[in-house]
Formats: sequence, structure tokens, C-alpha cells
Amino acid sequence: MTRAFEGLAVALVLAVLVTGIAAAQPASSCCNAPGLAPAGPQGEPVFQDLPKSGKKCWIGEVNYFIWEFDKTPKMGTSILIIKLYDKDGKQVSDLAITGSSDMPSMRGAHDSGEVAFKTNKAGSYLLPVNVVMPGDWEVRLTFSRNGIVIFRGRITFDV
Repeated sequence: MTRAFEGLAVALVLAVLVTGIAAAQPASSCCNAPGLAPAGPQGEPVFQDLPKSGKKCWIGEVNYFIWEFDKTPKMGTSILIIKLYDKDGKQVSDLAITGSSDMPSMRGAHDSGEVAFKTNKAGSYLLPVNVVMPGDWEVRLTFSRNGIVIFRGRITFDV
């Protein structure tokens, strides 16, 4: 190879890495759409609407999860429970999950901030959600593997 060709090859590889074209993306998700949606108009991440409680939500072809609250959300604290499974149906806890709760109609007024889920002895992920007033609420979930975000989803509910 000539020096010019080597330089061009290196520049091309760097351009691809910088623009994110080579970034790995999950194959599919719970709604048969890309697991990690592109950023929105202001560069904000897009959170995919999740199916109802108790339904499987696939993260690519490797994992799926099921979510539920410990009780119907009402004023006060409810615990959001996520059970993560591998493709063979074995419960696992090898992903990092964070969540934030807020009222979409009053964005930022009651934002919990990004909080890491805790795992219990059974391997379920738990997040307390503090509902401070009646209205529409959402919990935004971010799933990561080795520090790389692989899925974003949101749960909406009314109190």
C-alpha cells in the first residue's frame, strides 16, 4: 500500500467512528422498531413507548423484560419492578438500568432525576416512583451494557 492510500484509509475509518456510522445497534425491540431510536430534533434521546404491564418487551434479540408496579400507582410511592430475561427465558441481571419519573405536562417540575435501579435477591430490578400530585406521569428507562446505552423506553400512567 502506498502512504497516500494508508492515510486515506485511516481518515475514512476515523470519519466513520466519529459520525457513529459503525456504532452497534440492537436488532429489534418490543415494538419491532430499532431498539435505540435516533436523537430527537434538539438532540434529546427518544424514549420508545412500552407495552402494558406484564407484556414482553424485547431488547434486540438477546434480552427481553417485563415490567409492573408493586401496586396501582397512586399518591405516594410505588415500586416499579423490572424482570430481565435472556432469549431462553432465564432471568438475568446483567444490564444496568436507570430511570427517571416526571409529569410530561409539567416537564421538570417533579423530575426525580436519573436514578439507578437496585436489584433484589431474586434478581429483579426495583425503582421507587414518588407520585406527588394527580395527573399524567411517565417513567423513562435507560438500559445499558458495559456503559453503552442499548435501549430507551417509557412507561406512562395517570393518577
